[in-house]
Amino acid sequence: MSRTTIGLFIASPERAATWLAALRKFLPECVVDTADRFERADEVEFAVVWGEADLGKFRQLRAVLSLGAGVDHLLRNATISPGIPIVRMVEAGLADGMREYVLLNVLRHHRDMQTLAGNQARCRWAPFSVPPAKDRTVGIMGLGALGADAGQTLVQFGFRVVGWSRRPKTLSGMRVFIEGDRQAFLQQTEILVCLLPLTAETSDILDKTLFASLPKGAAVINAARGEHVVDADLLSALETGHLSGATLDAFRTEPLPPDHPFWRHPKITVTPHCASLTHPEGGARRIARCIEQMRAGETPVGLVDRRAGY
Repeated sequence: MSRTTIGLFIASPERAATWLAALRKFLPECVVDTADRFERADEVEFAVVWGEADLGKFRQLRAVLSLGAGVDHLLRNATISPGIPIVRMVEAGLADGMREYVLLNVLRHHRDMQTLAGNQARCRWAPFSVPPAKDRTVGIMGLGALGADAGQTLVQFGFRVVGWSRRPKTLSGMRVFIEGDRQAFLQQTEILVCLLPLTAETSDILDKTLFASLPKGAAVINAARGEHVVDADLLSALETGHLSGATLDAFRTEPLPPDHPFWRHPKITVTPHCASLTHPEGGARRIARCIEQMRAGETPVGLVDRRAGY
């Protein structure tokens, strides 16, 4: 019986080497290598992908497994046949990283660290108070695994947390608004966290209309996709003072070009798409489990609904 073959698609040689070692550890019975090492079109059964990948020549693909929670780039990939399953990464380390990132930046906006940093730069001693967490409303857009977990963490820290979801959900300590109640959700949200999947419906969702619906002085955190944000609208809302600040982890063009105004804007914090990264050890263990499930004819955890777009 032939051995299962797994092709790894990662542009960075350093990251590829780390992932190869982890995958081979958890899949010792499989042939695992970078995709360029497979010459024949029938050689790769499972593609493990981070970023862009040309999968057109691999005619025997059984599934494409993402190394990240987001799969919008794979859904747009014309070289992946409609009949091939796509599996997102569902791994505890991703939730841990996002939980930390969201909590860190919600606290930064809550305690107005931006003003404190500016005062320090000017050697200005100017104490001020902020409301207690219980009087601050944080809104989470997108209540998938990462969003729900981040929301529950904020509840534990005492914040008043509301969520916005396509479907009704019950989450302890949170009021959840569904799609048609977006206005009511936004009007009370003082710190908005976007963790939505990128679909046709959510592209450009963080625009002037949405910003205008937030209370004056609200802050925005986008740890999802750059295409969610209309850049010019965000800059305008910051310049008028309607928004007090923004933390951005994803951008329409990555790396963010050096001349982009986000870099030097005093009210914007830029992070290089690092809110939550998959750790090779945990990620390889999860991929091994998914492949085991598919080889047994089972539905893998993280299977994407391609019709819904996530």
